[in-house]
Amino acid sequence: MTTRTCPCGLPRPYDACCGRFHAGSASAPTAELLMRSRYTAFVKGEAGYLLRTWHRRTRPERLDLDPRMRWTGLEILGTTGGSAFHATGTVTFRASYQGGSLLERSRFERVDGAWVYVDGDFPEEAGDAG
Repeated sequence: MTTRTCPCGLPRPYDACCGRFHAGSASAPTAELLMRSRYTAFVKGEAGYLLRTWHRRTRPERLDLDPRMRWTGLEILGTTGGSAFHATGTVTFRASYQGGSLLERSRFERVDGAWVYVDGDFPEEAGDAG
């Protein structure tokens, strides 16, 4: 088996990082780690994981991922809350893909002790130093 660095950007092998969340052997302990695992799920085409970690009040009935989409990197720009001591949290990130990037501020809540994605918005790039 090949050990590759996890697509989420942390310096760990996939199986020891987001792969354990995808396999259901653990749940993400923070909103940021859930965000990273969801990005990795997009990279790996894990639609089932994305739906399982989406809040039931905002979750779509189905999710069709484009197999031609090539995600190329994740940059976490900021977080608020989202730790074991919080009920809510936000993660602002830039997800790059072949041909562009997506900037989003995602909102997360804890439901029955587990972090779930609620929704997101697209903040202005005014604060982007680039």
